Amino acid sequence: MKPLIVQKYGGATLADPQKIKAVSARIANQSQENSLIVVVSAMGKTTNSLIDLASQVSSHPQRREMDMLLTVGERISMSLVSMALNDLGCRAISFTGSQAGIFTDDSHVNAFIKDVKGFRVEEALQDNKVVILAGFQGVSPVTKEITTLGRGGSDTSAVAMAAAFKAERCEILKDVPAVFTADPNVVKSARPLQELNYDQLMEMTFWGAKVLHYRSVELAKLRDVTLYIGPASNKTSDGTLVKKGLNMFESCKALSLNSHETVLEIKSVEKNSAKALKQLQDLFEAKQIAFPQLLHCEIHQDKTEILLTGPQEIMGAVKRELQNSKDFELHASDFSTVTLTCTGSTSPEIPQKVLEKIDQAQVQARKLIMSAMSATVLVDAKERNKTIEALHALI
Repeated sequence: MKPLIVQKYGGATLADPQKIKAVSARIANQSQENSLIVVVSAMGKTTNSLIDLASQVSSHPQRREMDMLLTVGERISMSLVSMALNDLGCRAISFTGSQAGIFTDDSHVNAFIKDVKGFRVEEALQDNKVVILAGFQGVSPVTKEITTLGRGGSDTSAVAMAAAFKAERCEILKDVPAVFTADPNVVKSARPLQELNYDQLMEMTFWGAKVLHYRSVELAKLRDVTLYIGPASNKTSDGTLVKKGLNMFESCKALSLNSHETVLEIKSVEKNSAKALKQLQDLFEAKQIAFPQLLHCEIHQDKTEILLTGPQEIMGAVKRELQNSKDFELHASDFSTVTLTCTGSTSPEIPQKVLEKIDQAQVQARKLIMSAMSATVLVDAKERNKTIEALHALI
């Protein structure tokens, strides 16, 4: 039996027919030496286009219907890649998340994977076929409804399949050659990282690194799935390897810079913080808004301050609903977080250096949030790139 590898191709690598043919040629070539499960994202900006289409016909689209709409993008990709592979003489078959046996909870737009019963995938692999799987989606065995795993959920689909089938590794293949110390579009001197451990990458993705979805890294750690992040092209690149046991010893070392572009600060008039969060959750539920990522919650005697981030379409919906709310006050301007992921952040050396660089750049830090492996500053959104460039000098 050939070794099994799970590959995930991002939307940018499948953006047009030529790129789909190039990816398919790469898959066909690699299928000679490996059994392959290939998870695909929607082509290019398809998901954004579908979200925009929904907003043109509905001011509050139902989340169930959004799942029905958005899963179309990955289904287009999977069928086109399968067609291209079969034309190349490489036997392939495409499956949706539900056909592949990806079972989720019953929440829409941000479902969690509960189990994988990949009987049809197993049969196809035994028949020496390449399996092309629509990422980002599954089915609730309770409601029988199609569900999606949240933006970036194709990464989670790939890791779940790698865990279920005990694959040699899970390759996340993109239009970038590796994980970098910072966004190379912002910091020209950003460098590729050859190795990371799960905890480091979890911290990076939680605080805004776009290379992988945070939940996929969490799942990879739980199920001990070796990850590789590299280029989808045939160009040579070392990429970034992520597995257990790397960088084990104590050191005080800055690894990378990550950021969330849009962070909203919300103040609740409810003094009880638990009630404040529940009120916010109930409001979003009533307005069919997926609850964004909760970054920070600060408790005061007379109010609760909440920091949220998420995809632009969710942040836009949150802004619209809170502008005239009597229970919540939305800060007038957007913020950004900039996070230095590091080891040894419990030493005063790291936060001290972070604050020194911020002061030298004449940027006002609104908050400093510490964790076991990071130091995060909250700044005005317009100061984001300036802050990233200032702090990258520490790496």
